[in-house]
Amino acid sequence: MTSLWLPLDFQHPLRVDITDDVHIRPISPDDLDIDMPAVMGNQAMLWDKYGDTWGWPPATMTAEEDREDLQLHAEDMAENHSFNYAILPSDESRLFGCIYIDPAELEPGSSVEQPAADVSWWVVPDAPEGLAAAVRAFVPAWLENSWPFATVRYPFGELN
Repeated sequence: MTSLWLPLDFQHPLRVDITDDVHIRPISPDDLDIDMPAVMGNQAMLWDKYGDTWGWPPATMTAEEDREDLQLHAEDMAENHSFNYAILPSDESRLFGCIYIDPAELEPGSSVEQPAADVSWWVVPDAPEGLAAAVRAFVPAWLENSWPFATVRYPFGELN
């Protein structure tokens, strides 16, 4: 990765509270048992949001494919290539959603100030009341206070 994405010595946050009862942390393959039901239980919603761009999640995704995807996310985070944070209750008994932080896909000659990130998230429809709004308020403030980005974009319309 070039220094335009993140400074070489940048250490991504490992756990951050969103509310008293909900926090985020990097997702891992060990989260398969809570990731698979959240993703596949909301596959149509997620496909409507990400399918055209990411081809995810396919309707036929298996647990093994999900585990491989989670492993790739973990490896990308370890190398500061991209980040996938799980949104979790205090006891981490289920997945409420995810936050994705990726290098911005910029057109050549773009005037976007570097480093730039494309950020997206999703929250399950049956999350605790008010959580989606809390995530919407949390993410931009967290990125501004804890990450070294000059530009943050929301290509999937989270702030619209």
